[in-house]
Amino acid sequence: MGALLDLSEENYRLLLRLAPELRLMQGRALSCLDHGMDLHLEVLEQTPYTSLLHLTYFFPHAGGHYPDPDANLRVYHDSKQVDIVDLRQSALPLKKWGDNPTLEQRWKLNLFLSKWLAFCVIQGHGFGAGGPEYASSRERWVVS
Repeated sequence: MGALLDLSEENYRLLLRLAPELRLMQGRALSCLDHGMDLHLEVLEQTPYTSLLHLTYFFPHAGGHYPDPDANLRVYHDSKQVDIVDLRQSALPLKKWGDNPTLEQRWKLNLFLSKWLAFCVIQGHGFGAGGPEYASSRERWVVS
């Protein structure tokens, strides 16, 4: 159980590298890089101690756009942890877990999230402090 908590804390640190001002964000934000997929972030809810987020890429698809990976995350700012509310992805054979995932299933999901968040950070994605005016020259921002 301790390793899962450590991973949840690492996911919090990675998420804050992507969105340092997460607690202040509202609505939707988009991080666009010249060399990769656009990363979409939507803040669904802000409370004094938590944030509820939707994070995804949208791949072109015959019927429009297909979100993958597609995650809803509960961020606990007081304990500095991230909990996966829902995660859908097609890259790895992670089975649907229902309402009560086992410890092993939660570990696998959090490990996937950790790898994805780290990949986004390494690529250069980010939702800068205060919005688009803080973006580097290689990023294009859309905030609504």
